[in-house]
Amino acid sequence: MCELFALNSRQPAAATFSLSGFAARGGRTADHVDGWGVAFHDGERCEVTVEDSPAAESELARHLGHHPVRARNILAHIRKATQGARTLENCHPFRRDWAGRTWVFAHNGDLKDFHPSLDGSFTPAGQTDSERAFCWLMQRLQQRFGAELPDWPELAETLTPWIHAIAEHGRFNLLLTDGRAMLAHASTKLHWLQRRPPFGHVSLRDGDLSVDLATVNNPADRMALVSTEPLTHGEAWAAFAPGEVRVFQDGDCVFLSEGVAELAAA
Repeated sequence: MCELFALNSRQPAAATFSLSGFAARGGRTADHVDGWGVAFHDGERCEVTVEDSPAAESELARHLGHHPVRARNILAHIRKATQGARTLENCHPFRRDWAGRTWVFAHNGDLKDFHPSLDGSFTPAGQTDSERAFCWLMQRLQQRFGAELPDWPELAETLTPWIHAIAEHGRFNLLLTDGRAMLAHASTKLHWLQRRPPFGHVSLRDGDLSVDLATVNNPADRMALVSTEPLTHGEAWAAFAPGEVRVFQDGDCVFLSEGVAELAAA
């Protein structure tokens, strides 16, 4: 399957260290070789880059791993195709515009017999189940709110049951951001951590790089990281529960739906 990575930060941050380890899984330390992509989203500015080649062999991915691009929200994906050919239009992250903002989405998993009715307001450019799910979610948001942009707590409450409905079709681990916050949902496997002072020394699981985080962050920094598998040694990565939805804003978790356990108790 594919793998996901995200960073949400109080201040614009660079994810060069984490992206170096993540890109290694795209053909060097793991076999996610069917493309990769990254989005840098800082509110009004949103830059999305995709390639249909392995991240571990990409000069651009190597460049981004050494030259900082700072943003409050960074979202990356390495692809191991389950639906759709190895083409640029099938590479994540996907982007669409709604309510005056750019929305960026990436998915890890495989949805079976998922063919939602789309009214043409958001249409897939490729052939993946991932992009169909993204278009359907954006269509539902537009139908529900029109052109009005809700705050993220209301958005998360609205999206959570729709996400759970899609997950009934298979594995649906996802990331979604509009530049204000980052939503993450775990169907099967996702991990997260918060970096805040005092910063320590960490090393990559997928390479021989290590860094003293205190030398690259300042006392006001706070950030949340999400990854399919933990990226580093020396940090307390926590696993999402199945069905769990979290929203991160300014480096803090501001919304939590406990998913399967919560639904079972309801």
